[in-house]
Amino acid sequence: MLNPRESGKAFAAVTRQVSPSVVSVQAEFPVDPASMQFPFDKDLFKRLFGDLPEGLLPPTDLPPEAQVETSQGSGFVFRAEKSRSYILTTYHVVQDARSVRVMLLNGKEFEASVKGVDTHSDIAVLEIPTGDTLPLALGDSAQLDVGEWVLAIGNPFGLQHTLTAGVVSAKGRTALGINDYEDFIQTDAAINPGNSGGPLVNLDAQVVGMNTAIFSSSGGYMGIGFAIPVNFVKTVAEQLIQQGSVVRGQLGVLIETLTRETAQRLQLPAGQTGILVVEVQPGTPAAKAGFRLDDVIVSYAGKPVRDLGAFRNQVAATSPGSRQPIGILRNGKPQTLSVEIGQLP
Repeated sequence: MLNPRESGKAFAAVTRQVSPSVVSVQAEFPVDPASMQFPFDKDLFKRLFGDLPEGLLPPTDLPPEAQVETSQGSGFVFRAEKSRSYILTTYHVVQDARSVRVMLLNGKEFEASVKGVDTHSDIAVLEIPTGDTLPLALGDSAQLDVGEWVLAIGNPFGLQHTLTAGVVSAKGRTALGINDYEDFIQTDAAINPGNSGGPLVNLDAQVVGMNTAIFSSSGGYMGIGFAIPVNFVKTVAEQLIQQGSVVRGQLGVLIETLTRETAQRLQLPAGQTGILVVEVQPGTPAAKAGFRLDDVIVSYAGKPVRDLGAFRNQVAATSPGSRQPIGILRNGKPQTLSVEIGQLP
């Protein structure tokens, strides 16, 4: 077990190794000049007080550089080639940006192009015109243990290369309503606005996750942050670099977690787990395989199904065109349906 002095030295060693590959991401967004200059609802003002006084009318001749707002985020070098490097960050940092710049620890700045984005998982890949970068080593997030030390490095509130330390609080967090596909690492390492896109690393200086969100009622750190597991990030990033988009499997059902009340209505055994089918979409693989309303999915590809988010991730990660066995309960009796997985549009 590390004592405070040993842990401090370990954190410092990891920081020295990782920081040169962590970048500050600054995105610029176009803004309507009228919305920038008038501080309240113009229509409401007119209904209450009449026409706007001339002095309050927003100028229409603002220079282009004044018609933008900026946002700050973080990122890290994922891959470097001879004349270009790929940076990983979150999609919400660069969403709808008209320009993106990244700055390295050594002060070098580059105009970045957006190589590809995946809106469903909040992952984006940026490309900068230099191969003179050092990619971070990627760990195996599947081997990450609850209680393990992790470090978050990024640019919270624009304060570049800020380090925070904590532990892995939980794994496999789903159904949080943050992304369409969720399997978050939860950590108590302080994550704040501006940390999004930065790496979560272990004490071997390996990336185990990409910081993406916080749980907060105030907008600031409250002890709970979330990172996308690096195994998931890597899979998405490789597809974005190679083909510009992400291919996901499709089943074609709307699903809900099986509640105790529903289990009783369907006369299932006490404690039965699974996923309830509430709609089968016409023409989809599920419809062709014979799924019905109130089927309870209990296994997928031979593995038990208990969590809605994990099940969605399993289907999405399945190669379209492959055939998978899905175990169900129908009228309380077990069946296995063979489904040829489709491709999510």
